[in-house]
Amino acid sequence: MTRTISILGATGSIGASALDLIRRERDKWPEKWKVVALTANGNAAELAKLAREFDAQIAVVGEQGALPVLREGLAGTGVEIAGGSAALCEVASRPADITIAAIVGCAGLGPTMAAIAQGNTVALANKEALVSAGEVMTAAVAKSGATLLPVDSEHNAIFQCLAGGRIEDVRWITLTASGGPFRTASLAELEAATPAQAVAHPNWDMGAKISVDSATMMNKGLEFIEAHHLFPVGLDRLRIIVHPQSIIHSMVEYRDGSTLAQLGPSDMRVPIASTLAWPERMETPCAPLNLASIGNLSFFAPDEDRFPATRLAREAVRAGGAAPAVLNAANEIAVAAFLDGQIKFTQISSLVARMLDSAIPPPPTTLDEVFGVDKEARERTEEMLESV
Repeated sequence: MTRTISILGATGSIGASALDLIRRERDKWPEKWKVVALTANGNAAELAKLAREFDAQIAVVGEQGALPVLREGLAGTGVEIAGGSAALCEVASRPADITIAAIVGCAGLGPTMAAIAQGNTVALANKEALVSAGEVMTAAVAKSGATLLPVDSEHNAIFQCLAGGRIEDVRWITLTASGGPFRTASLAELEAATPAQAVAHPNWDMGAKISVDSATMMNKGLEFIEAHHLFPVGLDRLRIIVHPQSIIHSMVEYRDGSTLAQLGPSDMRVPIASTLAWPERMETPCAPLNLASIGNLSFFAPDEDRFPATRLAREAVRAGGAAPAVLNAANEIAVAAFLDGQIKFTQISSLVARMLDSAIPPPPTTLDEVFGVDKEARERTEEMLESV
């Protein structure tokens, strides 16, 4: 049976991994997948190449200035072409059996909400959207009847461990964190850390922004907030543990004392395959785990003195309202400033902390209000940067 799919953020790492899996299945079963839409921000040349290969119905770039390159790349194909933020939302609302929401940052919030509003099955790879608009998004899911499938390896692991269980029987949900490239670094070494060092993740191949978030542990803080919305067991039943090998991706402990853990290689194609095939399974090219070769699995408590980001995220979600959106916006600006050489690595979290200590706007109740909170927080963080 043919399944239709749209991929929002097709040229990024998540989109590329999803298309690799679809490519492999189409080689065996040419009619298995029909690509409705592929989108990118500005990489029009790569988007055109993918749209040709997968015979997409429509290709959309977020940047209007990239349209000429997209038109040239798809000339004579019959593929529909569009550009701009409104076009991203329009294409996300088109019917599809599954929509992968993988646009990085708050730029992906509008298209994700558009897919949810249509009641689509949405494979959510954009944690910032749920962090910034948690209550708004979960209300939209409840209203439309959409299905959210988590793509993040940790949340997908929890999703798998909850299969067949009841949320009421959960004692603990434990998110595992690799600890990033600076897990054993001293405060002095963190002060001197460079962008090149921060993006060199020991286990995962990711983009620059998410790699820096992993290095500061903010990525795990954002995942903590996301888990709160996806798996409503209560904040006091969510915890984080550092697991450097990244073999156990998360765990669920039930009230009878049983703990279920999902193990797998550090390859995003595993959780992506889980969402693409749900509620069934599909083959991936990932090598099976060799536990004898791995030898040992180790665990450590998070060090929130050196890495305060997880504490900041926990405080933000406990405060609720607009605080998580402010946290996310401030972090995006601070990470960009670090990558540009404007601030030190340790100043990322301190800048976020300053924003959370400042006046927080009223809780947003609509998508437009979420965007308003995000815009204001970014502007205020930019102003703070001038005095750093």
